[in-house]
Amino acid sequence: MKVLVTGASGMVGRNLVRYLGEKGVGTIPTDLSGWDSSGDLLDKDFVFRNLASQDFDAIIHLAAITEIKKTIEDPALCFEVNCIGTLNMLELAKRKGVSRIIVASSANVFGAPKANPVAEDSPFDPRVPYDYSKVVCENMAMAFHRSVGLPVAITRSWLLFGEYDQPTRATIRFIRACLKDEPLTLYNGGRDTTSPSHAVNYAKLALNMLTNEKAVGQAFNFGGEGPVSIRELAETVKRVTGSKSELKLLPPRSELEKDPQVSYPSTKKIKALLGYDQELTLEQGLKRTIDWVKTQA
Repeated sequence: MKVLVTGASGMVGRNLVRYLGEKGVGTIPTDLSGWDSSGDLLDKDFVFRNLASQDFDAIIHLAAITEIKKTIEDPALCFEVNCIGTLNMLELAKRKGVSRIIVASSANVFGAPKANPVAEDSPFDPRVPYDYSKVVCENMAMAFHRSVGLPVAITRSWLLFGEYDQPTRATIRFIRACLKDEPLTLYNGGRDTTSPSHAVNYAKLALNMLTNEKAVGQAFNFGGEGPVSIRELAETVKRVTGSKSELKLLPPRSELEKDPQVSYPSTKKIKALLGYDQELTLEQGLKRTIDWVKTQA
């Protein structure tokens, strides 16, 4: 099997390409730059001539603008990149007759859920352009599946972390601070709660979905072993690193953040339908990421 991976320069993409390679699965990584097959997914000539001329059996579509602030400032660009880019990949998948296309959505489609854990059939409640763009992408994917039988599968991930992550992201920020014994700043007391998981766990899920027929036409919520508050995440990083960093519990940055965001996924469907289990625990994933951050220093 050979898999076309879009958004391959991102944290999830780089971990995914590495993981698939370790499992003997060939990949064709693509992004705006940095790979042999680099280009813009909005460029139809690049998609339907360059990428279409290559030999692959499946697609994992990760490419998107994910910076919330950027999507709020420029919603048109958000919808163009996230939605039209996805549309082009769905059409490419149809023309190539792939065995599977996995479309990466997001837990953000659920907004601030009224009940946890969040099941796959929980109501959508998008709030910002990024959230809405992912709702559109899911609907387009299912339209291709139902109208032309495209073997689509969708993932909705909670907080992913790992090697190659951006320095502004919470996990990397905590690790870097702890390695220097610097204070850990936690707005709203670190009460926001999510379900963090190392990107290798996502890669394992994607490999399962590539070959498991039960994944076709389905969306799967994905996160770690259970709910973890941002304060608990910071405390875990501090413990694993043996740091002397102090936790600075600060008030919320705005009235909108006064009520903590609590969101974590149900794992029932992913276990029952796919038989999926995590490859790395939270602590194991953090240790891998800490080792990587040390090499970057």
